Amino acid sequence: MVNKTAVLDIVMILKPLNLLNAGKYRIIKLLESIGRYLTSMAGNELRIKLNGIDMKVKKGTRIEDIVKDKKGKKDSIIVAVLIDNEIRELTYRLESDCNITFVDLASEDGIRIYERSLKFVLIKAIHDLFPELEVQIRHSVSRGVFFEILNYSVTKEDAKRIEQRMRELVEMDIPFTKVVVPIEDARNQLLKEGREDRHRVIENREKDYVSHYIFDDLEDYFYGYMVPSSGYLKLFALEADNGGIVLILPKKNNPTVLPDVPIPRKLFNIFTEYGEWINILGVDDVGKLNDVIENGGLKNLVLVAEALHEKKIAMIADLIKHQQPQKKLIMIAGPSSSGKTTFAQRLSIQLRVNGLKPLIISVDDYFVEKTNTPVDEEGKPDYEALETVDLPLFNRDINTLISGGEIEIPTYNFKTGKREYNGKKMKMTEEEVLVIEGIHCLNPKLTSEVKQENKFNIYISAITSMRIDMHNRIPTTDLRLIRRMVRDNRYRGTPAPRTLDMWPSVRKGEEKNIFPFQENADAMFNSSLIYELPMLKQLALPLLNEITSDIPQYAEARRLIEFLSYFLSAPTDQVPDNSILREFIGGSLFR
Repeated sequence: MVNKTAVLDIVMILKPLNLLNAGKYRIIKLLESIGRYLTSMAGNELRIKLNGIDMKVKKGTRIEDIVKDKKGKKDSIIVAVLIDNEIRELTYRLESDCNITFVDLASEDGIRIYERSLKFVLIKAIHDLFPELEVQIRHSVSRGVFFEILNYSVTKEDAKRIEQRMRELVEMDIPFTKVVVPIEDARNQLLKEGREDRHRVIENREKDYVSHYIFDDLEDYFYGYMVPSSGYLKLFALEADNGGIVLILPKKNNPTVLPDVPIPRKLFNIFTEYGEWINILGVDDVGKLNDVIENGGLKNLVLVAEALHEKKIAMIADLIKHQQPQKKLIMIAGPSSSGKTTFAQRLSIQLRVNGLKPLIISVDDYFVEKTNTPVDEEGKPDYEALETVDLPLFNRDINTLISGGEIEIPTYNFKTGKREYNGKKMKMTEEEVLVIEGIHCLNPKLTSEVKQENKFNIYISAITSMRIDMHNRIPTTDLRLIRRMVRDNRYRGTPAPRTLDMWPSVRKGEEKNIFPFQENADAMFNSSLIYELPMLKQLALPLLNEITSDIPQYAEARRLIEFLSYFLSAPTDQVPDNSILREFIGGSLFR
């Protein structure tokens, strides 16, 4: 439809003309003029669908101008949009008809953009207050992200000053301005600024440019999108902890308030331990890892990294041995793609070295019949709920074994959805221990009828402390997602879009069933390997590149491709066949 202004303009053109007395030629020329006018008007008008609502906007309209008064899911702020499955910043100008959906703080992408933008504000605040000091990102924690200031121990008073400066910068509503820099200019600039960590990262970059952001008087490089300006970043807090700073961020499950949960101390210590491992390996960022690969040092790096794993597993086995004969039940829990299966096998070997005989029981064999599977809030089967396990039967069998009795072990038939008994008997001797792994193993309710003194709890996860550079971290969840995508495709024939589609549901289950109980662990194990992403890269990239722009998971695929682009590829033939990595790439001796 032509808008009212256009109609009035046409009337003004026709009014002085007497078409009844006009010749054919004059009428044709008049209609051609009207046609050109309507075409020009139509060319400046775009048809869009905004979160399912049809709209018309002028060509060149900024996304921010369309969404500035709107809210996302759970009443959260909108920080970007998806345009035909591709993430665009709010500063993006529309040039064609398209379908637009919100990216808000109730989504993983939204939280990443919010965190990335706040991180720049934190760096700027520290630069203003401590211009001679350098901040570096360390790792995620339950409430947000942990940072350190090099050669400086942050006090509570420091944290208050930095937070106050951050809030001043937010109130000033300073824009984040993106600039595209030719790769050679970026490399020269980084060397001039003494940023060898970042120079190493882009040294092997395939693209001939990098995108920098300018915030007031600082220019920095970040791996992803930003909000338009600091005024969007009102929800945050700062806390001094362990000599550094915790930047407290909203969580997607409740994006309008800050989480009020304690920092898990045991897990924090694992990050510290892994930092010590990194010092031993001499590889604390992606650039140094690429240097090792280029200079032929990969074999030695693999051997040392695997030796650190074996040493830690042996230490856990020693802890269990020293608590015998009391500890009869070894419970292993961890999020998806942590390597629980291989860890359980390698721990069993070390237990045998210590004179113990491990017996393995699968929690899956105690699932309730499929017809009794609990449902979630949407009425769909919730296969990750604790109630999928027949808890009375499981506890009764475990207690019978611990007390020296004999049981018949069930086998769950996933095709029929029922437990079957095939005459498989089990009885424990004095030297034997039960090894059980599963997502609920640290939840006290799973073994509520088993005495606590009989249980030894282990938490395992792939925790990354190596950084891309000083200001950009490698998310632990990205490593696990890439592991799972490669494994599911190799062993289950699952296409990458399906894995990416299921991942939010997997993460939701972890938040509910695993992470709340991680501090119940008597021991923790970090299953990540510092060399694994270059090897996973060559297996993951073909799967991700098959995801085209018409597939809903396209934006996530492009993000992971960009992330992997900073790593050089490495061959997998140097990975030992008992490595946890083999659980995902194939060739494990435990399969």
